[in-house]
Amino acid sequence: MVNALRTLYAALMALSSMASVCGNLLLLVVLLLNKELRSDTLGLVLSFSLSDLALGLSTIPFGAHNSLSQPSGYPSEGAFCQGNGFIFLLLQTSSIHSLTWATVDKFTEICFALSYRSIWTAGRSRVVLVLVWLFCLVAATLPLLGFGSYVYSESRFLCCPSFTPENRYFVVLWMLLGIVAPIFTMCSLYGYIVYVARKQARRGTFMCNELHCFYVPANNYLRSSIVMVTTSVCLLVCWLPYISVCLYETFSGQQSPAVTSALSAWLVLTSAALNPWITCMTQTYVRLSKCKGCKQSMLLHVRWFHHRVLVRFAVKEPFKLPSVCSCVSSRYRAAVRQSIGRFIRRCPCSGTCPQSSTLHLHTTNCISVTTTSTRPLSSPKTPVPTAP
Repeated sequence: MVNALRTLYAALMALSSMASVCGNLLLLVVLLLNKELRSDTLGLVLSFSLSDLALGLSTIPFGAHNSLSQPSGYPSEGAFCQGNGFIFLLLQTSSIHSLTWATVDKFTEICFALSYRSIWTAGRSRVVLVLVWLFCLVAATLPLLGFGSYVYSESRFLCCPSFTPENRYFVVLWMLLGIVAPIFTMCSLYGYIVYVARKQARRGTFMCNELHCFYVPANNYLRSSIVMVTTSVCLLVCWLPYISVCLYETFSGQQSPAVTSALSAWLVLTSAALNPWITCMTQTYVRLSKCKGCKQSMLLHVRWFHHRVLVRFAVKEPFKLPSVCSCVSSRYRAAVRQSIGRFIRRCPCSGTCPQSSTLHLHTTNCISVTTTSTRPLSSPKTPVPTAP
């Protein structure tokens, strides 16, 4: 029975290793071959992708090999085990922190679309990346300096931090700052995005064509919310068992069942294989949702501008501004309205007779307004020219 469980563990680890290597290599190739996917935060995506790739090439095969050929493990005080524990903790922490900051980037891109370019500059992105790796290096170095320790775990078949009461201060500090805080941040941001998406889906949105705007359900927001929920569930499923087992061993001083410990370690390492696929899905839906929302908002503002011109110069009847997709920030709407107001004030025909304005919405989403000026009103001081 024990040999069968070890063989199963080795097979699962080998499968996770292949999935991690293939998925992260695919993500790296896609990013390197498509320049339009690159942004100022490309370093964060490369950071967690390279960390997961390194886990798939080093730690995961190491665990599979140990479960088959070295069940008794290696001396915990040896340089080999200490080095493996250092690499395991460094890559694990850098992966989860880089993924968290990439999530913050996506959240900012959705909720602060107008000021996104000023918030996430290339310089600030590099500073965040440097701080992330400095934190991970410090956290992984502390056990080598005596604050905590690395030991070989016979139940996990890995060299990892020692989860004992003697090292509880290091375990609690690393768990809170290195694991729990990033996961809580990601789940909170995804939860807020899902809340906004569900709210928008209940309200619906407006679509415009050449003639009018009409109300349709916003199904794309529901699909994007499903992706966000799936991402949060995957994070919790992969990390909660590992966190629970580690804290139980640390504060109780007892070893958890071998099957539970091995399963929790495998789930954590499997997250390295799931991260690239989750990233691809979330990036696709975020960009599609963002682009569709911005296009719909621009069309609505142009229709409103056309109606405002007709009201001001001819019809003189009240109007209602249709509700705009909630994923576009209020500052974006304010900026568009200010631009329209400046355009109206600078219009040379302001204060004259109404103009016949024709709105053309091309299939390529290019928006143009063709204006045909009419003759000014006749006055007693200005004779009206007559046709010959």
